[in-house]
Amino acid sequence: MAAGRHSRLSDWFNRRGWSDIIISAPYIWLLLFFLLPFLIVIAMSVATRTPSAPPFGYGGDNPALNFAGYARFFEDELYLRALVTSIINAFVAMILCLLIGYPMALGLTRMQRNWRNILLMLIILPFWTSFLLRVYAWMGMMGKSSWFNRLLTDLWNMVTPEGWAMSSIPMMHSNFAVVLVMVYTYLPFMILPLYANLERLDPTLDEAAMDLGTRPFGVFWDVTLPQSIPGIIAGGLLVFIPASGELVIPTLVGDAGSPMIGRVISDEFSSSRDWPMASSIAVALLLLMVVPTMIYSHFQTKAEHKPENRP
Repeated sequence: MAAGRHSRLSDWFNRRGWSDIIISAPYIWLLLFFLLPFLIVIAMSVATRTPSAPPFGYGGDNPALNFAGYARFFEDELYLRALVTSIINAFVAMILCLLIGYPMALGLTRMQRNWRNILLMLIILPFWTSFLLRVYAWMGMMGKSSWFNRLLTDLWNMVTPEGWAMSSIPMMHSNFAVVLVMVYTYLPFMILPLYANLERLDPTLDEAAMDLGTRPFGVFWDVTLPQSIPGIIAGGLLVFIPASGELVIPTLVGDAGSPMIGRVISDEFSSSRDWPMASSIAVALLLLMVVPTMIYSHFQTKAEHKPENRP
């Protein structure tokens, strides 16, 4: 009997068992490491802050579901200002990454294959170094006595009147420093999706447009740019979403008087020990960022499957 069950189990695995396991592995991963933690955060967001450990509770003297954290998030000036600061910094970083990354990605598609692989490796190379080490390196470069600061100061003094001369440029602990380091950090996340999109474009379309008399800029504006919009959106989301919730960079180089939302969430968890409030901010931030992305993805998928868009 045992041998028969073992034989049937082996036959099942041979027919479809391994393929089912492989296909289900990503879903199990998302269930354990995204959905389950997210449900725990949602549960904490509707709890009530208590002096006990853990510092939240349900029922008894506390309401079963407490939505005060969500109301406070949209009413308190501190959280709204942090949210606006995060969105502005992330948006500026995204635009700068696009302005820098698009020419780089387009140039990569025009390079020979051997050089292209080398340049792609150089783009990815910073990821081989510790993230904290790279941020600390920028902290040293933005110091008042660093060569980078002196170079920018000399350039500033060369192009401005004497009355505006400066001995050094105050860069540290400002939104400028936050955006600068975020652009450096997230630039590869813009370049790689753009490169993957631009590489798939048909170069004969550009040649046909030029044969019809279109100037090079017109070819780029009318042919290349519209076809690269999916890559722009993908790269923009990969930069904007993590940058808006960034914690390490604003903590190390940002202005403590104008914190980003990631720093506010961290302070609520650690210093204030208000876990329900921190969870409410995290859930609201996730919904504000992810829901528009999901809506766009839904309509984009519908547009791609329309009969007139099919080859």
